[in-house]
Amino acid sequence: MLRILASLGLAFAVLNAWAAPADDLKALLEQGKAAQAYELGRKTPEALGDPVFDFYFGIAATDSGHAGEGVLALERYLLNFPDNRDARLELARAYFTLGEDQRAREEFEALAKTQPAPGVAAAIQRYLDAIRLRETRYTPSGAAWLEAGIGTDSNVNAGVNDPSISLPLLGPVTVTPNAVRAGDVFSLFTAGGYYSRPVAPGVAVFGTGQFDAKTNATQHAFDQIFLSGAAGVSLLKERNLFRLSYNLSTILIESDRYRTSSGLTGEWNRQIDEFQSINAVLQGARFKYAGANSVRDADFLGAGVGYRRVFIGSMQPVLNVSASAGKEKVLAADRDDLSRDILGARLALSLVPAERWGVSAGYSFQRADGEAPDAILGVTREDRYRAVDLGASYLVSRALSLRAEWISSRNTSNVALYEYKRDFFALKLRYEFK
Repeated sequence: MLRILASLGLAFAVLNAWAAPADDLKALLEQGKAAQAYELGRKTPEALGDPVFDFYFGIAATDSGHAGEGVLALERYLLNFPDNRDARLELARAYFTLGEDQRAREEFEALAKTQPAPGVAAAIQRYLDAIRLRETRYTPSGAAWLEAGIGTDSNVNAGVNDPSISLPLLGPVTVTPNAVRAGDVFSLFTAGGYYSRPVAPGVAVFGTGQFDAKTNATQHAFDQIFLSGAAGVSLLKERNLFRLSYNLSTILIESDRYRTSSGLTGEWNRQIDEFQSINAVLQGARFKYAGANSVRDADFLGAGVGYRRVFIGSMQPVLNVSASAGKEKVLAADRDDLSRDILGARLALSLVPAERWGVSAGYSFQRADGEAPDAILGVTREDRYRAVDLGASYLVSRALSLRAEWISSRNTSNVALYEYKRDFFALKLRYEFK
């Protein structure tokens, strides 16, 4: 009898020893501290094999960038509890993080058939969509979208607030009505699509195109149409994605061609780990203007870098930081005053505060300095553009989404003619054919 009691006591002691680390892992995960939970689990290797410990350690390993260990731990757990849907969801997510798309798809599709809660079902669908997107490296794929919206624009023509301004050398002047701030309501319409086809392992050709129209209720002189398209080739090699494309776009104002742009763009994206990626872009283009604006025809050369970071947290925060530099050089030999050196930066954050909801906020800055003094005003133009943007989206269904956008911008300049403030708000409904 004493031996039995002693054996039971030893068994309870072992269970308690394993339960304590598992409880600690759970507490850290609930606090969003996956990396600390993973490190704690690594310090307790004797607990591996205990189902409760394996479950939480598998989640911690996946969320901290060690999906291989996460898969092993979760597979061990499911050997004991094969019907646990939470564990199967975490295993599917670990497969996805590890890049095992086929196994992840099988798990996600099996879970989708069990009629999970709406939030879980939406998450499963997002993963399946992401898997389909990744599969474009192996199989032909395409998509199209339509978008319509309405909104208000406080300054459709980017005009000055007051018609009475003072200019260098000229002094006080009164600008024409078309150059004075004019607000309006508008409608928006967008149609676009893309197609990608693999031609060799890791190599694909692609094409994309989009039509955008903004029609004002009364200020029709500033109605805009934007047509854009690109075609190119991509190369995927391990964690690096390279893209080279030819781009063509045209801007029409009140149905008349304003500017056409054509050129080449080279891109490089590298996935550092499951949570971080960097990118770089190099672009060369020629701008061709219509009519009297042809004096502004120019060559443009630009470069940019970016960083993206996904954070572990209840609202799935994603941070994007980018910077760019470019030079716009006019072709006319005697108009260096129209050439510009451009520097820009952007900071953006997106969150998922609730099921089907997404919010975003961003700040943009651009500095544009002329190359030579204006022939009439005698000063070299210097502009500073700043903008704050907010967005909120709601996923009505897998294909249909509703989005609200607000942008408040301001351009300051040492030439008063180019200073303006602008507030833009739009409500858009988008349908995607996937």
